[in-house]
This record gives sequence, structure tokens and C-alpha cells, in this order.
Amino acid sequence: MTMGGTGLAMLLLLAAGCDGSKPLIKREAEKPGPFPAADRPVATIVSARWSNEEARDRLREAAQVMDKAEIRRGMTVADIGAGEGYYTIRLAARVGEDGRVLAEDIVAATRDQLAERVSRERLDNVSVRLGEAADPKLPDASFDRVLMVHMYHEIAQPYEFLWRLRPSLKPNGLVVVVDANRPTQAHGTPPPLLACEFAAVGYVQVSQVPMRSAGGYMATFRAEGPRPEPAAIKPCRLQSPAPAPARTMHP
Repeated sequence: MTMGGTGLAMLLLLAAGCDGSKPLIKREAEKPGPFPAADRPVATIVSARWSNEEARDRLREAAQVMDKAEIRRGMTVADIGAGEGYYTIRLAARVGEDGRVLAEDIVAATRDQLAERVSRERLDNVSVRLGEAADPKLPDASFDRVLMVHMYHEIAQPYEFLWRLRPSLKPNGLVVVVDANRPTQAHGTPPPLLACEFAAVGYVQVSQVPMRSAGGYMATFRAEGPRPEPAAIKPCRLQSPAPAPARTMHP
């Protein structure tokens, strides 16, 4: 059996590709981790309907949050845990046709209902997507503001979530958290605990103001410095110093 020059060359190329020096199947990059566990209870996810929208508007809830977060026309904003879209709809009007809103929820049925509402109201500047409990899956360097309204206490893996969120912020981007000042199991987050968990992942707190119209307070955070390796994250520990019953946090 004889082989022409072209066939011999092909055989040599195939042999060179199978010499074991490089894998034939490209493996996915290893996932980072493990991340530390949160030393606190996690609230269960409740109905997307926090209260009716008319009552919230009478208190100027969304307007006050957007004003204090300095959300303006042309910005790109993520609404995490968007639910039925109370903030999504109002953010879309605030950022205007030159801005963008990405509304996200981790419950597929809720995401679908919001997508129908966005389509029905013809909000061309809004995109709706499904996220994951520990990963918002946001595009890098895309957002001026990331809003998390009355949902932070439902995040079971806050360090991983905040770690994966960081790259999505623009250089001057802010994470905006609205929550109640009560224990996490009671559907709130004590402000010192919130600040501690953000700081553990390399965020700096920019502001904190009372937000009675939204049932609690609003805090903003900016990512600063390099993102820490997951193994280097020091979790916040809740301790009960004797004899005082108060609980304190430290990173």
C-alpha cells in the first residue's frame, strides 16, 4: 500500500495533534471557591407583591430612592430581585430612551410575568433575564447602579453573590441596597451586618440614609481595590459578648 505526498502530510499532522502534549477537549476554567458561608439566618423568598404600587407611589418610595441614588437619564441600571417590576417600570421612565434597565429575578415564573408586563407596556429600554441565587450573571463593566430592594436578606451566599457582582459595575458604579433594620430571618438586614459583608468582598460604604417610605434604610457601596480571592474572604461572625446581650460584627 502506497501513500501520496498529500496523504502522508495529513497523517503527520494528525499524529502531531495526538502526541499528548495538548488536550484534544478544551476544559472549562475551574470555578472559583469555595466561598465562606454566611453566619446568619437567611429569610425565605416571599411573594413578589410587597404591597400595592399605588400605596408605594403615594409615599414616593421609588422616586425618593432614585433621587438619593442619583439615578439620571442615560444611565444603565440593574434591578436585582425585580419581582413584579415596581422599580423596573419606574427606572425605565427615569433613565429614558437613552438609558437601559436590566430586570432580573431567580424565579422563572416571576421573570416571565415581568417580561409580559414589559412587553405589554412597550418598554423598549428594558431587558428581563433569569439570574441564579449566588450569581447575578451580569455583563462586565456595564452598570452605573445596581439596585437590590428588600431582597438582600434572601441571599443565602452573600460573599459569592457580591464577589460575582463586582465586575458588572462601571468605574464609578454603585450598589444600592434598600432594606429594613431588623434581623435577616425577619426579612431585614441590620446595617452593621450589611456593611460588614460588603466590606469583606472589597466594597466601601458611600452612604446610608433612613428610607421610611421604603420601610427601612438605603445604603450605597462602591467597589474599591482588587477583588479578593474567595479563600481570602473573611466572613463576618456574629458574637454575643458577655454579659451584654447585644450582638456585634467583625470581619
